[in-house]
Amino acid sequence: MTSLTALSAVERESIQRRTLRVLLSGQVLGSAGLGSSVTVGGLIVKDMLHGDSFAGAASAAATVGAALASIPLSNLMRRHGRRPGLQLGYACGMAGALVALFGAERRILGVFLFGSLLFGLGQASNLLARYAAADLAAPEARSSAISMLMFGSTFGAVFGPLLVAPAERVADGLGLWKLTGPYLFSAVFYGLALINVGIRLRPDPLVVAGGVSRTAEAKAPPIRHAIGVIRSIPSARLALAAMICSQTVMVAVMTMTPIHMKDHGHSVTLTSFVISLHIAGMYALSPLIGRLADQRGRVPMIMVGAGILLCATLLAALAGPAPALLFAALFLLGLGWSCGLVSASSLLTESVPLHERVAVQGSADLLMGTCGAIGGFGSGFVKRAFGYHMLSNLGTVAVLGLLVLAVRYLRRTGPQMSVISG
Repeated sequence: MTSLTALSAVERESIQRRTLRVLLSGQVLGSAGLGSSVTVGGLIVKDMLHGDSFAGAASAAATVGAALASIPLSNLMRRHGRRPGLQLGYACGMAGALVALFGAERRILGVFLFGSLLFGLGQASNLLARYAAADLAAPEARSSAISMLMFGSTFGAVFGPLLVAPAERVADGLGLWKLTGPYLFSAVFYGLALINVGIRLRPDPLVVAGGVSRTAEAKAPPIRHAIGVIRSIPSARLALAAMICSQTVMVAVMTMTPIHMKDHGHSVTLTSFVISLHIAGMYALSPLIGRLADQRGRVPMIMVGAGILLCATLLAALAGPAPALLFAALFLLGLGWSCGLVSASSLLTESVPLHERVAVQGSADLLMGTCGAIGGFGSGFVKRAFGYHMLSNLGTVAVLGLLVLAVRYLRRTGPQMSVISG
């Protein structure tokens, strides 16, 4: 495959446009797979255990699966390109949805959680695809490329939760527990995403960019090496902190919102609309966020995201049973997450040399996913012991910490950041 250095600007732009089209299609399908089941996972666990202390277990298992898959999938991409890694993640996500369906139908919690763990690998592919969007992007357009890919998730992610009711009717018609219907739909969506990437993602963007090595030297560096690289670069440290904080706060509050709404007598349909609006916040404005991050700087947009997350957690803490406040809080929660993830992903990518990028990206997603899983799993215990409002208040504290880090970074470096481009 021709390397990036041998391509003309026109050829690179042509391949980049095709890559984005293919990845956008995959994001629509993959996010629909995620969105159609995220609403009911906690409800299934709560029904099985007759309590909400462990209601975050399904979300946590999926997040752990995504986190644990980040390194192996990144290593596979490092040796063979983006396509094989994305395919494997989507295939495991499809299998996981079916295993979770079987476990829920049989009321076997261990099988359901194992399926949720595998299901998370589909989420890992969706997340890692944002780096594929940046492989061939010009340095001044990386945030825009990442954000355009995330925008593609809007349609599937918003559409997914709205399919909960039809999926329940399909499951009921098949003689299954109605809450398993969304997992059946998820398996179909992940299967379509697998086919899309396998057939259409050619040429492979990472191969073209020259980021693939199949020699003996391509043996994956240990995660401690990648973390060491991040620790040695101030901008990479801030990027990782922003990714972790944004993901953890978002997952923790989002996971407990359906349980909180059910406690106050709200219907699953209303909850689905709240989650749908939340996911719209995550993706719908991402093109604007990407352009602002390219034009105004990654760190200022990380600070904007932290400010929006702060408003979201404060509203969630004050919401009580009021659906209107929950709609606003969950939308802002998604929007703040989008600002943080788009800006931090771009900042991380351009802060490290090309030969370190794939390993660093996988390690960063591992840490982000692990912390998100802790937040999702622990959210049930915090809610049961102290209430939904206290869970939101803890998110407020975490976001304030991120704001302090970003302000200190800007004071040390000034508004213009020195980054490694290419």
